[in-house]
Order: sequence, then structure tokens, then C-alpha cells
Amino acid sequence: MTEETKNATHFGEDVFGDKAIRTYLSKETAKKLQATIQEGKPLDPSIAGEVAHGIRHWAMDRGATHYTHWFLPMTGSTAEKHDSFLELKDGEPIMLFSGKNLIVGEPDASSFPSGGIRSTFEARGYTAWDPTSPAFIKRHANGATLCIPTAFCAYTGESLDKKTPLLRSMQALDKSLKRLMKLFGRGEAHTGCTLGAEQEYFLVDKEYWRKRPDLVLTGRTLFGAPSAKGQQLEDHYFGTIPDRVLSFMNDVERELWKLGIPAKTRHNEVAPAQFELAPQFEELNLASDHNMLVMDTLRNVADKYGLKCLLHEKPYAGVNGSGKHNNWSVAYGGKNLLDPGTNPDENAVFLTMLTAVVEAVDKHADLLRASVAGAGNDHRLGANEAPPAVISIYVGDQLAEVLDRLENGGGAKSKSGTAMKIGVDTLPVIPKDATDRNRTSPFAFTGNKFEFRAPGSSVCCSGPMTVLNTIVAEAVDRIAGELEKAKVAGKAKPDEHTPAFHNALQKILQASLKAHKRVVFNGNGYEAEWPAEAARRGLPNAPDTPSALAALAKKENAALFARYGVMTERELRSRHEIFLEEYAKKVRIEGACARDIASEMIFPAVKAEYLETVKALAKAQSVDVACGTTALRESLVELGTGLDALKAGIGKLDKALDGSPSAAVSSEDILSSMQSLRTTVDSLEKRVSTERWPLPKYRDMLFLY
Repeated sequence: MTEETKNATHFGEDVFGDKAIRTYLSKETAKKLQATIQEGKPLDPSIAGEVAHGIRHWAMDRGATHYTHWFLPMTGSTAEKHDSFLELKDGEPIMLFSGKNLIVGEPDASSFPSGGIRSTFEARGYTAWDPTSPAFIKRHANGATLCIPTAFCAYTGESLDKKTPLLRSMQALDKSLKRLMKLFGRGEAHTGCTLGAEQEYFLVDKEYWRKRPDLVLTGRTLFGAPSAKGQQLEDHYFGTIPDRVLSFMNDVERELWKLGIPAKTRHNEVAPAQFELAPQFEELNLASDHNMLVMDTLRNVADKYGLKCLLHEKPYAGVNGSGKHNNWSVAYGGKNLLDPGTNPDENAVFLTMLTAVVEAVDKHADLLRASVAGAGNDHRLGANEAPPAVISIYVGDQLAEVLDRLENGGGAKSKSGTAMKIGVDTLPVIPKDATDRNRTSPFAFTGNKFEFRAPGSSVCCSGPMTVLNTIVAEAVDRIAGELEKAKVAGKAKPDEHTPAFHNALQKILQASLKAHKRVVFNGNGYEAEWPAEAARRGLPNAPDTPSALAALAKKENAALFARYGVMTERELRSRHEIFLEEYAKKVRIEGACARDIASEMIFPAVKAEYLETVKALAKAQSVDVACGTTALRESLVELGTGLDALKAGIGKLDKALDGSPSAAVSSEDILSSMQSLRTTVDSLEKRVSTERWPLPKYRDMLFLY
């Protein structure tokens, strides 16, 4: 048996999936649990005891001695508190795991970010089992732990995590689509949202990482002059993967496959030492959880190879940053609603969904932008390799023509000369890959899905996908409401696809496109002219995190999330506060780190180089040697000027750090002072000998062999 075949046989072995469910649970209990997992049916609480018993036996057979409720707090990472299966009964040790242990846990809720929902004297919180994301085994050097994916909420019932709003948004979209699909004569079915999250990351030698306090504390280099060679030759992209990195990737995939994560694609990315891992599509909630495990696995396996995995959006200046492209689609009854059909009915549904997404993105571009806001992503969005901070949609030339014809009604003709009429002559046969790929678009239609390219590499997928589900649910609801009014006026039954129905639908979609098609942009989002064009169209542009997060404080947005049961006004307000505070803290940490490196490492090195040059010049003059003294004097002036600028820059940054810890203006001052200081330090790097320079250089870190 080959190594590849062995890996395939191990797929999902550390997941309490279908095979384990059938093995460790009774047939009736397995059927009920799988109905919840696969069809979204409510969980039957009577089966909790048997499920807990089965999961414990399975986990112990896999070597687990402890269990934990694994959840996604507002830190942006994962959290877990381990308890052993061991209990004492009449003084004798036994291994137990009850239905209550499975369903609910009680972690401290006061020490996690809550945005005022919880305080130190209000510590109680709850974790609640999410059966739609299967339990899994997390392995470590001396054992294994059973991890149970859960939602996390306060004693008051308010969500304190990123999973709960996502699950609520999926329910909201399901409800809206049931309403719309009923009008198309389709029976009630399950709505399935899917996600494929492409994960970009950098690798760096651990020995260099240890010598860079900025990488250790902030995840990015705060200083660093450009390497003579970076990505100019474009030779790294899809290039041959170095053996060391390929071995690392093989181990990563082996671990992911055991966890049931379908890692599919791996390759070199554009920047040196940058790579990408992409899985196959999965159900949205599961894919979001799996992406958090992907990031954990990348970090853990990298350590074994003497590497560090950098998931920051911009670890190196001057080369591409890292994103996480969220490929999202939605199906109803197993049929992808974003897949162009081959008959008038399917085409009508497709056009309706496409129009709903266009309307949603245009109407709530501010919320989508807020969902990807963060200190790290600010350094990436709008740069040469990333989509701009202006949210727009790319649909490709063929669909753009279809939308134009639909918007203009009978007055627009197709290339064949026929008028555009929904339900009669809607679309040409469109292959799944009819659209080109537009790297410059933050939100692109790519055949049968939308690719949201704006999320940063470190972000949890739940946030952006919660927003997308909710705003699309609203657009679908509005279109369904208009259709219902039209059908009542026309006295048509819901399942009758009469010309009147299609005429009404066409008018509704035309009105929506006239109002919202401004968000469709098929051009180059990197061009300097695009922000001005976007402003002319009335599209919002939030260039930084504080301005982007302002969307979470708008009353109309709070009303939207509350109306669809995704977040209460207080829950949304708490997130606004949490994200702003996190941003300010990260900027302040970076500022303090830059100041310390500059004063404790860079200044002494430059001073030593300066003094050595002084001695060399004095020695040359003492022996009455003229040659070389001009160069030494010039070097001395450069180093001395640099020392003065360095000292002044450190002082300026120190003063900026004295500002209010949470004030946006303080963050602006810190960032501005950091950039000024960086310019000075990076210039000095070229003037100080390599042996004396205290930080590993870009030319060392960016190339792995």
C-alpha cells in the first residue's frame, strides 16, 4: 500500500463522523443525530446520553483521556478548557461522560472580550454543543483530547462568540429562501450554504523568527529594508516547492485528513516564502470550524520543521500580503442556486439570486467592509496584490451583458437579436467558468459561486459569512415580498409559472438592478482612477479599520441584524467596541515594540558603527593619509545624521504612545510615527555592516531552501 493510499484510509479517523456514529451508536440514535447534522432538524434531547456514551468510548479508543468544549470567542482564535473523564464513585475511579457534559459547559465569561456584556463580577458563561460540527480528536505529544465544537454565550443568553451569529444567519437565509422558492413552485427543502476557504501563509526559519522581536510579538516585521531580489521575477508563483516545505505540506495534509478536512490544493504563492492551502467546499459552519483547525495545524506542524508559520496579513513590506479567499455559494434542495441553468425556470432562479446578491452587496457594502477590518488587513487592502477597500462586484463580460439586457428590458437585444425575457429567453447556455478571474475585485462571481477576496489571512471566516448570509437573506426577502404582492394582485397560485409571474419578476429584478448595478465593476481595481470612479458612483470607501467599523454603530444595521435574529443591538454594539479596542491595542503593541527595538537594538548598533568610523577617520588623519578620508567623512555624516533622526523618531513614537490607549487619533499618531521611524531605520540598515546589524534581513528570511 502506497503512502498516499495509507493517508486516504486515515481520512476522518479522528472525527466522530458517519462511520463512528454508525459504529458507536444504536441505529435509531444514529438516524436522529444524522438528521440534525445533515438536514438541520432540531436535536432530539433524549439521545444526548447515548451519544455522550458513544463519543466517550470512541475518544478513549483513540487515546483521549480528557474532553473540552471547543469554541470561538471574540479573540479571533479558539478556546478550550480540558476536563478528564475520570470521576470517583465510592472512592473508585471510573471514566464517565454524561449527556450534560456533552450538551453544556460553564467556562468563565468575564475574561473574554465581551464589549460590556459581561464584567468581572458577572463571570458565568455557557458553551452549548453544536452537533452540526462533529467532535474531533486533538493530538499532542503525550496524549489526545476530545474536542466538542460549541457555541459560547453569556448567562444572559447573549452571544460571546463567532459561531452563534453564523448559525443564526444560516437559519435566516434558509427561511428567506424557503419563502422565495415556494413562489417558484418548489417544495420545502434544506438550504445549504457552502464555503471553500483558500488559506495563504508565509513560512520563516525559526532561528530568524527568534531574533526578530517584532515577528514574535506582532506577527509582522516593523523594520526591514527591501531585499535586492523580492518577487520582481515572478518566479516563485507556482514554482517548484522546496523539499523541506513539501515535507511540511505533506505532514500538514496528513493531519488535516485525519480531522476530516479535505485539503486539496497546495502551491507557492506570489511572494517568496509564501504559500497557499485550499480545501474542497464544505457546509459553511463546518468549513469555518475547519479553517480554524487549518491555521492551528499549520502553526503546529511548522514547529516540527524548524519553521514558523506567519498568518499575519502583511508580515513583510514590499511584497504581497496574505488573504483568505472565501468562496461562498448557496443551494436549495441540493441544487446550487448560483449555477446557471439550462432551462427557463432554472435561469429565472439564477437571475433572481444573482440580482439579490448584487442588491445586498451594494446596499450593505459598509457591513462587508467592516467584516474584514483589522489592524493587519489595513496594511494589505488596496496594496498591489489585494482588493481595494472599496467593495465592488465582478461578474465578467458575459453576465454583465445579461444584466444589462435584463435591466433595459425589451429595448436591449442579445447578440442573436432576441429580446431578454425571463422565463422565455433568459440566458445563453453559460458554462461554469464563463467569467474570467479578476484578482483586483474584492467580490467576484467565478462561475457558480462568489469569491470574497477581502478577508485577511488571520480572520475567522464566520464574521464575513455571517454578514453575507444576512444581507442576502434581506434581499431575497424583499424580492419575495414584491413577488407575493404581484401574485396576489394577479390572483395566480404560487406554483403557477404564468407569463404574468415572469413579467412581474422581470420588473422587480429590473428595478433592483437600476438601483444597485453601480456596484458591478469589471475593470482593474488596482488602477488609481478606480477610487475616484467609485466615489462618482456613490460607493463607500473606508480606508482603515476605525472608519470601516463605524458601520457596526449604525442604527439601520443594528435593526437589520435584529430583524433577522442574527444579533441584537447590544450584541452588535459589543462587537463594535471589541473590534475597536482590539485594533487600538494591536497598534499600541506594535508601537511599543518598534520603539523598544529601535532604542535597544538599532541605536546601539548604529552608534557602534558611527564610533568605529570616527576611529578609522582619526587613524587615517593621524598618519597623514588623504585617500579614503572623503568616503569616511561622508559615511560619518550619513551615520551621524541617521543617529539624530533615529533618536528623534524614537522620541516622537514614545510621545505618541503616551496618548489615550483607545483613542483613534492616538492610533493614527502611533502609526504615523512608526512609519517615519521605519524609514529612518531601513535607510540605516544599508549603512551598517551586516555583522553588526542586530536583525535578520529580508534577504535571509524570504528564501527557504
